[in-house]
Amino acid sequence: MANRPGTVGSGTVRIALPREVRPHERRVALVPGALARLTGAGAAVSVEPGAGAAAGYPDAAYTEAGATVSAGALDGADLLVGVQPPSGDQLKRLSPTATTVSFLPMAQELALVRTLRDTGRTAFAMELIPRISRAQSMDALSSQALIAGYQAALVAADRLPRFFPMLMTAAGTVPPARVLVLGAGVAGLQAIATARRLGAIVSAYDVRVAAAEEVRSVGADFVEIDLPPLDGAGGYAREAGAERARRQMELLAPHVAAADAVITTAAVPGRPAPLLVSAQMVAAMRPGSVVVDIAAEQGGNVEGARPGDEIMIGEVRVWGGRNVPSRMPGQASQLYATNVVNLILLMVADGTLAPDLDDEVLAGCCVTHAGEVRHGPTAEALDRESGTPDSAAARREG
Repeated sequence: MANRPGTVGSGTVRIALPREVRPHERRVALVPGALARLTGAGAAVSVEPGAGAAAGYPDAAYTEAGATVSAGALDGADLLVGVQPPSGDQLKRLSPTATTVSFLPMAQELALVRTLRDTGRTAFAMELIPRISRAQSMDALSSQALIAGYQAALVAADRLPRFFPMLMTAAGTVPPARVLVLGAGVAGLQAIATARRLGAIVSAYDVRVAAAEEVRSVGADFVEIDLPPLDGAGGYAREAGAERARRQMELLAPHVAAADAVITTAAVPGRPAPLLVSAQMVAAMRPGSVVVDIAAEQGGNVEGARPGDEIMIGEVRVWGGRNVPSRMPGQASQLYATNVVNLILLMVADGTLAPDLDDEVLAGCCVTHAGEVRHGPTAEALDRESGTPDSAAARREG
């Protein structure tokens, strides 16, 4: 079979689970309950001490599940599995032909991609899993967005200095809060559903045609504005031109002003988040209102939003999300581990690591292999930095 990178011989493939070292990351890429499927495929799993502690999974649980817990877990490993991208020090400890699986935001990690390419590593990015039926069980973006949307609604309810539900009391009736959700993908729909469960009146907007029916299916009103849809590939939205973006903000402004809480969730992998709400729109909201922007790390849907920070625009509180799924590290890790294991099982059989890059799932999420950058946009970004076309990208374009 063609294109089998990183093949390990007939011996048992060694999978290494590191302790996450990047700030604010509490998740872990494999949980003890997921290990049986890997060992059943002939793999051996080594875990760094404390790898799952922040997510509520102690070392003893990994040992009981059949893993080896050792400070040398990464040394000579064939496959590194992480949440965040690996560090340079971690890469140095692996086998020279090792493969990595993690989230890998290429636009922010060009130096790492260059290192992966130059050292001949094969790297797979979980955010590039193709959006096809066969790969749904590996779709880490969706599993983590589910948690981010749920958390967004809870943050909004916590920060808003009033009740979400309607309350009928002897002292009078308290009307429900009005929540506007911008972006109705997985995160947005979960934010809608959660805000509805908390008793708020919810409306939502998205640029995609299918979004209206999805929004209504979870009990919210869809905001109709007089602009054509922007459906793109893979279920994501296309980027809006400057004039359309300006007009969209103009039409959304009265809906933002009428809301007690606005939750923004619009993001496209590999690109900056679209600007949906200007500072002027925020300032026009009622005093005490709240804006929650879970796309703040990608540049933000809300002007002025900063990841991991709360700011005031006028008398409105703006909360910028940073690694929002890590606010629920145990369940986020459980879901992510299932995604990761399903991907690994495409590569490992009978103790051999042999990913087939003719497989559309593996081909779609492979960033580097055999000294080449296989992800076209990333290869182009590296070309712009160096002025030298990447050979693999050049051949594909040719």
